[in-house]
Amino acid sequence: MAKLGFVGLGVMGSEMVLRLLEKGHAVTGYNRTRSKAERLIAKGMKWVASPREVAASSDFTFSMVTNSAALEAIIEGSDGILAGITAAKVLIDMSTVSPAFSRSVSEKIRAKGAEMVDAPVSGSVITLQEGKLSVMVGGRKETYDRVVTLLHDIGPKVTYVGDSGLALVMKIACNLSLAVQMLAFSEGILLAEKSGISREVAVEVLTNSAIASPMVKYRGPFVLKLPAEAWFNVNMMQKDMLLALELGRSLDVPLPTTAITNEFLTSARGMGLTEKDFAVVFDVLATMSGVNR
Repeated sequence: MAKLGFVGLGVMGSEMVLRLLEKGHAVTGYNRTRSKAERLIAKGMKWVASPREVAASSDFTFSMVTNSAALEAIIEGSDGILAGITAAKVLIDMSTVSPAFSRSVSEKIRAKGAEMVDAPVSGSVITLQEGKLSVMVGGRKETYDRVVTLLHDIGPKVTYVGDSGLALVMKIACNLSLAVQMLAFSEGILLAEKSGISREVAVEVLTNSAIASPMVKYRGPFVLKLPAEAWFNVNMMQKDMLLALELGRSLDVPLPTTAITNEFLTSARGMGLTEKDFAVVFDVLATMSGVNR
């Protein structure tokens, strides 16, 4: 059993804490909104009032927040992780942020005598609940060796990618494909529907066809009915698409389908659909096609 901390108890973070508790670990947690932590407290998680207290009381601190600004907010300041972390401890950041920003945070953590890995995940809440989550890890190999067993308690597939920031590059590469696939899937559904095939039949065929990636299988049915709570909303997906486009420009890698799909996410924002799951790009394309949900 390890002394673990977790900062950021959103949809994914909360499910990860539950898995860690089920594995017998002691977990100390913090979230900006305490109400999101109540069910975890009931399951045995210890609540503290700041990221600093989490880091101070834990040998390994996990963090999972929405973007670079949110990560900076929990790292810096008198109540931040930097103020609480000490030599030989490890920060395992699972946020999807700019690789360059993550490297800058890692340098600050190492200056305290501690270590950090970037460890973003591939998968959804359902993937996590089913025990099928994939974790990518960037950082020093010796640090990876220290945390790999803990990460296996969250997901069965843990892959060491390379130095700091490289796991985030891999995560961004994964996520751009999710949105592009969803838009392509929507195109196929609408071609079928406007030809006279029911949407339900089209979904059944495509989710059991050669194009049915794991993402298409679990998110394809969202064109029939969106979930009440987004698994990954438009705002979050567009953040990752913009990270991809920024990285593509810096590396001279053209990302044409990413750029086009990003425009559909912008259209979704313009239609007031920001908080919907990013599968709502179907609605954008359906509206352009004269088709009602």
